[in-house]
Amino acid sequence: MRIFLWIFFCFPLIAFGQSKKPASDAVNSKMGHSISITMKPYQNTKIYIGTNYGKNKVLADSCLLNEKSEGVFESKQKLTPGIYFVVSPKYSILFDFLIDEAQHFKISADTTALDKVTITGSPDNILFQNYSKEINALFFQLNNLQNQLKGAKNEADSSLYKNASLNKDKVIKEKRNAFIAAHPTSMMSYLLNVMQRPEAPAIPMIKGKADSLYPYYYIKNHFWDNVVFNDNRLIRTPFFEDKLDEYFKNYVSREPDSIIEEINYMLTVAKTGKEIYPFLLFKFTNKYITPEYMGQDKVFINLFQNFFAKGDTILLNEASKKSITERAYSMMANQLGLAAPSLIVNTTDNKKVSLYDVKAPYTFIAFWDPTCSHCKIEIPKLDSFYKAGWKNFQVKVFSVNINFKELTAWKAFINEKHLEDWINVYQTEEDLNKEIKGGLPTTIRQQYDVFKTPTFYLLDSNKKIIAKNLSLEQFNDFLVNANNKKGGE
Repeated sequence: MRIFLWIFFCFPLIAFGQSKKPASDAVNSKMGHSISITMKPYQNTKIYIGTNYGKNKVLADSCLLNEKSEGVFESKQKLTPGIYFVVSPKYSILFDFLIDEAQHFKISADTTALDKVTITGSPDNILFQNYSKEINALFFQLNNLQNQLKGAKNEADSSLYKNASLNKDKVIKEKRNAFIAAHPTSMMSYLLNVMQRPEAPAIPMIKGKADSLYPYYYIKNHFWDNVVFNDNRLIRTPFFEDKLDEYFKNYVSREPDSIIEEINYMLTVAKTGKEIYPFLLFKFTNKYITPEYMGQDKVFINLFQNFFAKGDTILLNEASKKSITERAYSMMANQLGLAAPSLIVNTTDNKKVSLYDVKAPYTFIAFWDPTCSHCKIEIPKLDSFYKAGWKNFQVKVFSVNINFKELTAWKAFINEKHLEDWINVYQTEEDLNKEIKGGLPTTIRQQYDVFKTPTFYLLDSNKKIIAKNLSLEQFNDFLVNANNKKGGE
């Protein structure tokens, strides 16, 4: 079973206000926020305003409505500008509105006519409402045209609806660009700029040859136009994190050095953003502490060395600080291309054996526990791959039992599954205690980052790590490809 380590940090997302006074008694101070609301037909009940934290929805404030359905969201602290929404007593989202720097305005709404919400005292919300009504109508028309295109029964209809869809899309883009030009400093224009993706230009001809990569690099180089990564408003939108994921998926190489270059830039710029910086730091940490692709744990080590180890652990609670530090030190000794840490362990008949005494073109290390249910499935599968082909590749399996308390079960499993052709070893309790006294990170679990079982490594003839964190099927493909290359040399 794959185990994910989530990092929890000591960073307050939002704070609930206390029970609020009626709107007539609202604080007039321009400090903080004071949002009066009439929300019919709710009476003598609590309602909320919420916002986004990346892809997640969080509550930002609450107020108590009186018998006239009136209340006020207020606090001495300002809300982070962005997209917000009113939330019912039963926690359903009723409608969106904007929070900008001017946080003293009034909302009047009725649940029976949510298309007629009135907001006064906030020019940005008036722009937002007017633009939304117009653009939503255009998107509705575009959606109908696209559905008609899907259902077209002949080529003529298909061409008709396709052209109509392209024209409607062009109108939407023109409306958006016209709005931004007319209201460049508005919150709505800021949001539209964050949402935008650059359009791919035509493929140019250079010295008579088509440069097919030009559109890709153009989009990559302009993907974050009009976005500055220290702007806290970014995480108060529902689309910034999706755009971030799209960028890393489609426009950043899977090579760890390429990823490191991107995230180091983003985090360095974001440092002055009180909310965006920890958001990005922990998003990247959680992604690369258990990476999707082999070798990307190097990204996590970079995060630890260049950010956490330089003081950013103040964002962590004590338990998370300990976990992230130990995890980083566990990964440092077993990166791709490094020599595997020394392993001197005991055989089934308690003779000492060293990993570095094993002479083979490839050594496959399997760390497992005879009481682990997943190991009982994966270890026999490993043996099947070994007997079907790996043995012919001269692979030596160095099978390490990490549970010295279960020697009887371990030996029984070896006999039952006929694993005698492997080098079956374990670490004694005495040797483990010696390692523990030596300090972090010296134990086998720490040196080989064995935080789940089974854990596999593939080494070359010099005992350098050439593959890890793969499924057995992927290890098999890796070995087959490696041997095919050798055969072709």
